[in-house]
Amino acid sequence: MPSVSDRLPTFPWDRLEPYKTTAARHPDGIVDLSVGTPVDPVPPLIRQALTEAADTPGYPTVWGTRELRDALTGWCERRLGARGMTERNVLPVVGSKELVAWLPTQLGLGPGDRVAFPRLAYPTYEVGARLARAEYVAYDDPLELDPAGLKLLWLNSPSNPTGQVLPAEKLRAVVAWARERGVLVLSDECYLELGWEADPVSVLHPDVCGGSHEGIVAVHSLSKRSNLAGYRAAFIAGDAAVLGELLQIRKHGGMMTPAPVQAATVVALGDDTHVAAQRDRYRARRAALRGALEAAGFRIEHSEASLYLWATRDESCWKTVGGLADQGILVAPGDFYGPAGESHVRVALTATDERVNAAVSRLKG
Repeated sequence: MPSVSDRLPTFPWDRLEPYKTTAARHPDGIVDLSVGTPVDPVPPLIRQALTEAADTPGYPTVWGTRELRDALTGWCERRLGARGMTERNVLPVVGSKELVAWLPTQLGLGPGDRVAFPRLAYPTYEVGARLARAEYVAYDDPLELDPAGLKLLWLNSPSNPTGQVLPAEKLRAVVAWARERGVLVLSDECYLELGWEADPVSVLHPDVCGGSHEGIVAVHSLSKRSNLAGYRAAFIAGDAAVLGELLQIRKHGGMMTPAPVQAATVVALGDDTHVAAQRDRYRARRAALRGALEAAGFRIEHSEASLYLWATRDESCWKTVGGLADQGILVAPGDFYGPAGESHVRVALTATDERVNAAVSRLKG
């Protein structure tokens, strides 16, 4: 049988293992600022909802309970400013990474079709194209893309890894450009609630989409805002025709969000208090790390939102990774996100206050 994995690049995080070993040798232990996995507790009200829904022996549905669909549409209208949302405009998914990786395949893309994504980007956009045997292209400006064969255009604002936020006028121009050419826009907005020096806007906002969901789908996750990475709680929202097709495919594939996770998601989306508290934690860690990095000679670029600082000392990213590993600090090399990141590193804010303070102390020497 042919090996599907042969279509894929080397899993990037495997290349970081030797540096992780070096950082772990530090007398005071490693400070891991690489992957960006949440470390703070799941809010009690969400854990309670999960526990209370634990006795659910039957199969869940792919499109979710009525309560979940209402929670998703309500949150999109309240938080994103979306209008005219119905249950046909939302669909729960089993974590956003699964959706990103398999979306081109589920939409029927293949050889001759093209998928576009930012030049500095989450690697799974490319993986999704490769799994579908589609072609892929990285862009600096989506408005300068050749539309020939282009079927799927990824936006990512706030960006992973750079934290850059696209203004509403840029998003509006891209959506209009794509609609004129029959290109589906997928907007990865998983960090939208973590704006620091900018206020991120969704493609579902009327100022961007003109009140129509045609040709646009937004991707959202509860991993960062609610510390639910372990729950695999995410959803997509937008064009009802696209979501309806995905629903049929995912029903056949059994891609069901577990019933207890659906119940927990309802509660998580209905509560803003825990989100504000988590934002405050990240804001304090961001300020401490940014100051320490700048004092150590780093320049921070973009980073106006998301859970990362995009930092450079104008040297090879791997030289930076090695130097920080010697101090017991592990960060992600920028070239994980494309060759354009070869002189940057991504520094995650997802470490406990104690570990962040340890990193700050080491950086300041």
